[in-house]
Amino acid sequence: MQGMVVTSHSLSALIDALPLPVIVIGSDNRVVAANPPIDAVLGPDLRGRHYITALRQPALLDSVVAAQAEGTPQVTRFVGRDGASDTHYRVVLSPADGNIVLTFEDQTAAEEVGQMRRDFVANVSHELRTPLTALLGFIETLGGAARNDAAARDRFLAIMEHEASRMTRLVDDLLSLSRVEEDERVRPREHVDMAALLSSVIKGLEPQLEAASVKVLLQSDGDGEMVPGDAGQLVQVFTNLIENGIKYGAAGGVVSVTLHPKAFHQRLRGEGVQIVVADKGEGIPSHHIARLTERFYRVDSHRSREVGGTGLGLAIVKHIVNRHRGRLVIESEEGQGTSVSVFLPSR
Repeated sequence: MQGMVVTSHSLSALIDALPLPVIVIGSDNRVVAANPPIDAVLGPDLRGRHYITALRQPALLDSVVAAQAEGTPQVTRFVGRDGASDTHYRVVLSPADGNIVLTFEDQTAAEEVGQMRRDFVANVSHELRTPLTALLGFIETLGGAARNDAAARDRFLAIMEHEASRMTRLVDDLLSLSRVEEDERVRPREHVDMAALLSSVIKGLEPQLEAASVKVLLQSDGDGEMVPGDAGQLVQVFTNLIENGIKYGAAGGVVSVTLHPKAFHQRLRGEGVQIVVADKGEGIPSHHIARLTERFYRVDSHRSREVGGTGLGLAIVKHIVNRHRGRLVIESEEGQGTSVSVFLPSR
């Protein structure tokens, strides 16, 4: 059987049919073929150019030399730019009849997931290290210099209890976040009376309200409004939002919770209810608002830790609202307080 001759035209037609970015380097070290998707990676008008001017990055150039010299496939990485962010590609170089075929596979999403995982582990480690260091220090002191000092012992034990409680809250929030993320794609099927749920949440927070000298005013224009939801998770959402109002908006003395009646909402592209939790506290600078639902993001780290915040509360809220196919909107103005709206579809 005679071998099939692949012309330059047929080679171009062949790689044009491939969905991945592909470039072919000929035996004269020039680009003999490049398909349309490669334009977004290396730029247009690659045909006829020397591969050094087309590829540019040293690691990729070294792999081309190795593939030509050894005649064996090579695998390397290429980092490009997509606007303001980097794009990461896994590049496979395959020798074929004197040519080198380079296939680019976008790995950006996997890289971002890996970076998120690394950042998450680093943040958890940091959050746990501080209270653990404090506990170990106080334990050492109580076993030595303060062994017989009753006043110091009582003071240190109170601090140790605070730090241990902080770690417990962090672990609880991490477990809660994990469960919420696991269930996020499964939409709840039960129906929840939002007015009754909000009243129950506020009643459960009465000890905190009394301690902080804050009042919660519930205005419900949507009595009897039912939404598909997970009651336990919605309690988490509004407990967290009202607690934030107590902790960070206490200067205003009042946190208002308003349940609006069912109506059409553009954000939902359909009918639903809107629940607004607002305070008259110090407010949040505008450049922080977009990042408030990120894990461990804090506007004021020192103050957040002092009042018992783990930096995970709004991340949990966001995932729960997403599971309910709702929308979360945070609005704030320095000196005027903060308003958080939760939109939940009614069906």
